[in-house]
Formats: sequence, C-alpha cells, structure tokens
Amino acid sequence: MAPSVALYTLGCKVNFYDTEAVWQLFKNEGYQQVDFEETADVYLINTCTVTNTGDKKSRQIIRRAIRRNPDAVVAVTGCYAQTSPAEILAIPGVDLVIGTQDRDKLMGYIQQIQADRKPVNAVRNIMKTREFEELDVPDFADRTRAFLKIQEGCNNFCTFCIIPWSRGLSRSRSPETILQQARQLVEAGYKEIVLTGIHTGGYGDDLEGYNLTSLLWDLDKVEGLERVRISSIEASQIDDAMIEVLNKSPKMCRHLHIPLQAGENSVLKRMRRKYTTEEFGATIKKLQLAMPGVAITTDVIVGFPGESEEMFEEGYRFMEDLGFAEMHVFPYSKRTGTPAARMEDQVDEEVKNERVHKLIDLSERMQLNYAKRYVGEVLDVIPERDYKGAPGSGLIMGYTDNYIQVVFEGSEQFIGQLCRVKITEAGVNECRADLIRVWDETTVSLRSESGAVRA
Repeated sequence: MAPSVALYTLGCKVNFYDTEAVWQLFKNEGYQQVDFEETADVYLINTCTVTNTGDKKSRQIIRRAIRRNPDAVVAVTGCYAQTSPAEILAIPGVDLVIGTQDRDKLMGYIQQIQADRKPVNAVRNIMKTREFEELDVPDFADRTRAFLKIQEGCNNFCTFCIIPWSRGLSRSRSPETILQQARQLVEAGYKEIVLTGIHTGGYGDDLEGYNLTSLLWDLDKVEGLERVRISSIEASQIDDAMIEVLNKSPKMCRHLHIPLQAGENSVLKRMRRKYTTEEFGATIKKLQLAMPGVAITTDVIVGFPGESEEMFEEGYRFMEDLGFAEMHVFPYSKRTGTPAARMEDQVDEEVKNERVHKLIDLSERMQLNYAKRYVGEVLDVIPERDYKGAPGSGLIMGYTDNYIQVVFEGSEQFIGQLCRVKITEAGVNECRADLIRVWDETTVSLRSESGAVRA
C-alpha cells in the first residue's frame, strides 16, 4: 500500500504554490495525498507568520496533526517555521522543521526520521541565501489558472512586515526555467498563468540586464498561452517600458494589483514605503491614460500607529479620487518583532474597525462603478468553477482579463476554456453575462477585435 501524506497550507498564494511544489516531491516518491482530517503517514504544515494570529493558527494545525496520528511524521515548513524553529520543535510530536529553503532535501529528512525517530531542525540563516529555490509545479489540483513563482524574498523592510526575515532578500528565478515551466503549463491545458512571488515586481533586480518587462515580452512569445497576470507589483516598478508591454501584448491582463497601504504621506513614511501619494497617484493616472479601462486593485492598512482622523480622511479622499476597481482593506495588526509594533500612538481597535468599514463601503462603491462601465460590452472569460460551488446549477463563473468576476449559463465542460460573453448586469462582487461562444483549440482568438478587451 502506498504511503500517504496530508498537506495543510496557511497564508498567501506563494505558500499555496510552495505546497503544490512540495506535493510533487511526495508524488515522485510514490505517496498518495489524503485529506488533512484523515490518518496519514506524514503530515506537512506550511505555516504563515505575517501576523501573530498566523503563528497561533499554525500551532493549532500542528497540534491537530499530532492528535490525528501520534505515530506519523509531522513536518513543518513555511514562514513561521523559518522565524521560530525552536518554538515549533518545543511542541511534543513535531519531527521536522524546515523553513522556507532546502525543501528539495525534504524527502531525505523524512526517510531519516522514519528510520531513527529523532527530531530534526533543518532551518538555517535565510539572510545568507542568494539563490532561488527551483521547485517546479507542472499542474495544480482543482485550478484553472496556473501560478508560476518567479521570485522569492523582499528587500523593502517595511516597518509593519516580518516577511523579509522569514523569506530572505530578493532573488529571481532564471528566465530559462520560468519559460520552460510556462510551456509545460500550457501543454497541461492552462490558458492563464499568474506570475507570483513575495515581491514580484522586484524580479530581475539581481539579474544582469533582464527584468520583469523582459520576461513579459518572452512570455508573450509562448505559443498557446492566452493570458499572463501579475499577482502584485509596486507603483515604483512600473515604468514606460513596462506600460508598453502591458499595452502592446494581447496576452497581458488589463489588471494590476498595486499595493498603496496608506493614502497619506506621513503614514507612508512611518511605514517605510518608498513613494509619496503624489508619486503613486501620478503612476496610476499614467496607467489609466495609457491603458483605458485598466482595472487597478490595491491593499490598504487602516489604523497604522499615529494615523489621526485627519490623516485617514485625507487618505480616503485620495483613494476615492484614484478610482480603484477594488480595495483589500486590513486593520493594522501588531506583528511582534517589527518596528511598528514598538511605535507609540497605537490606534484604538474600535476606531480601526470603524475606519475599515468606511473603506470597505468605498471599495464596494468603486467596484460597482467600475463594473457598470462594462454592461453591454463583450469580454473574454475563463470559467473556473460552478457558481458558488454548486454543480448542476447550470451556472459557471470566472474572471475577465480585467478581473471582473462573471457568472453566466454554461456547461461544466467549459471550465478552463476561453469563453466570450456579453455583460448584462453589474454587481459589487459579480456581474451577470450571456455566453456568446466558446473558443476551442482550433479557433484563432479574435480578442483584439473587441475594443472592450483590448483598447
């Protein structure tokens, strides 16, 4: 009988990619994957440490695995494992802590532990690592969009963030292996690739004469690839050359996620962000002018230490003026070990909560305004799943290239295919549409003919 492994992922898209990569290692050794609530020979928990709550949740999941099968090998990886290996090994029943590097050695460690049952701390100093860890993911379970990790680490050291200490300094994957994996994903049937990393826009900072713009042009040449989406990019990393490829390549999604974090300069300075609101606003307006209809989404932290009511209101007006397609709003959460956690003038939780709700209301209003512009327009969608996960409803949902979530009548066999739809009704989190046609493998895409898709 094949040995079994159960995997659990906490945190961000990069962690989910890393778990998929680790699963490939187990699969190559003949393991079968079972649900985390079942009895397994090995439990692997990929942890998050972005907040103190992430640490706590990680510990809860580790203990759950140990209770499920005390005889199993319990291995812990990810950001919390990297920053606090001793804390994790102090939990009785943990066998292996491996952090955010050296995961190619994982199977060797597990075999060693199965032989001698001695716990192993395989974590070493991430700040000394300068090489990108090559872990391929040829396919993704239950996903119609493929994630492709191109970068690791971050050099920014924002005052609220622990991630550079858990992921190390920025390092880029080689263009050759990225393009090789992109072609492999296309062969596996994926139409859209999402480029991801800890600081994706920093790709190429450590390469000679090659950057994210160069990579986008190379991905544009990959036959059979319909869409390329960038998971996140800093405003300071968007220059004229980047705008040119985004605009000229029919494969580049007209959607950019550009984190703002705060809409007032003194707050940005305390966060140690590398731009002013004036610089950020100028970049956004330049993008909107160069790429009419581009969807720009963002992240905002509310209630950062020292944020007064006046600062918040100034930020609110700034965000309203920019007209984002959507905002992800988070209350500031103290992260032990960061400069921001030690700052004076911490904002009251009730005040934070009130401000969060105000910004969520603004986000929903802007989201609806953006969606309304597309009623009556024809757009391309790649359906991802049955509507609200209900098979047999006759409805499927997916995203347009400019990140509008669309629901329309269609067969399950259309999932993962490129579909052309006409938007009939705008909503905050989803729009309704009528299916016009499905592009099959033999059809040459005519997306460039639709002004709504490619202005």
